[in-house]
Amino acid sequence: MLDNTGVTDPKASLRFAVLSSGSRGNCTWIGNDEHGLIIDCGPSTKKIFELLDSVGLDGAPINAVLITHEHTDHIGSCRVLEKRLRKLYGEDVPFFMTEGTWANANQKCLPERIQIVETGVDFSIGPFKIHPITVPHDVSDPVAYKVSFGELSMAIVTDLGRPTGILKTHLSDLDALVLESNYDATLLENGSYPFKVQQRIRSNHGHLSNRQSADLLRSIVSPKLKYVVLAHLSDENNEPDIAMHRAKDALGNSKASLSVAKQLSAHPVIELRPNA
Repeated sequence: MLDNTGVTDPKASLRFAVLSSGSRGNCTWIGNDEHGLIIDCGPSTKKIFELLDSVGLDGAPINAVLITHEHTDHIGSCRVLEKRLRKLYGEDVPFFMTEGTWANANQKCLPERIQIVETGVDFSIGPFKIHPITVPHDVSDPVAYKVSFGELSMAIVTDLGRPTGILKTHLSDLDALVLESNYDATLLENGSYPFKVQQRIRSNHGHLSNRQSADLLRSIVSPKLKYVVLAHLSDENNEPDIAMHRAKDALGNSKASLSVAKQLSAHPVIELRPNA
């Protein structure tokens, strides 16, 4: 995938699979045959590898793990996963997170080897360029991640209370987007959640509703966008058909493929190709 100058082959493809998405665990793999990243590791380590196997990614490389924030459904298996990867590769695999995430995470979850990232500051892992984007959520210094690989770019954007201008700027040139569409406002209001929890979800530092997700999608859709995967849907306060309807309307005449990630089974692998 790298030519003799060390530059990513501009014709190289990139694959990704949302392995799990929701309050019981979040995890996405991004990579190719030689290099791979895990974004968040909420499910158990055993479950992560089972999910990889289930979509034909058994043996897929994992060169680094990127954590978006310290909630357990995103960081829960860090320590065990680190040990599994050390045994698998014979060396430590680095875990990346912001200083706020590191300082406020449950210490029992944290891996031994951590590399601190700063929001808005690019860094590289092998052929991947990573941009951590600040997002509003009720934790310390949470981020979304934009991953670029040659001509291709995608982003994982979940756990945020509202779209922001800086987020829209960084999402305007994507080939693929994994985007939170957490709740339907009517279902949340009429559901069983206590009012205080509803307020937290609806707040500017909570989660994106279907409407907010669609509004963000409408503002960043471009001819380059090929895939949108709706993520982190609430089991109780949302329905895939409702979220899909909102998103389809937002995409308008776009030819982008639209699908929904699940909590208990992996989304099929998606392959991105330049100029495809």
